[in-house]
Amino acid sequence: MAQETFFQNWIFKDYILPLIFVWALVFGILEKTKILGEDKKQLNAIISIVVSMIFVGVLYPKQVVGNMVLFMAVSLVVIFVLLIMYGFVTGDDKGFKIEGVFRKILVVIIFIAVVLAVIWATGAKVEILDLLFRQEWSETFWTNVLLVLAVVGVLYWVIKESK
Repeated sequence: MAQETFFQNWIFKDYILPLIFVWALVFGILEKTKILGEDKKQLNAIISIVVSMIFVGVLYPKQVVGNMVLFMAVSLVVIFVLLIMYGFVTGDDKGFKIEGVFRKILVVIIFIAVVLAVIWATGAKVEILDLLFRQEWSETFWTNVLLVLAVVGVLYWVIKESK
């Protein structure tokens, strides 16, 4: 059985980390905005610690902030992966560069691949497949979507050719 580390302890993750996070956030805001005046570090620190201790004492705000921080971390990783893959396709002036329609197609493929990777990584693929494809309305909906996309594609092709 794996041992629990210091960082997994309930005191650390439920009290110490949120306390430090909120203290640093409030202290930084008070220092940057100078609401209490210039060179008031001690007063800013005292107010920040009081606010963070009150925050840690209440369960619901702590859960909201914890969920938001987790969402931010996951979002940053997804955006980072998307930007790395986009940078590979777009290239720069000195290296490999893809031009034209092929570049646009690859960007769309990369976007779809990242969305599918997030769905796979979260384990939500079964629920999403059930929601999108195994409902009473899904066959009619997807038929209409494909028809609209085909019409838009043909119109785009005709308008582009006429120019």
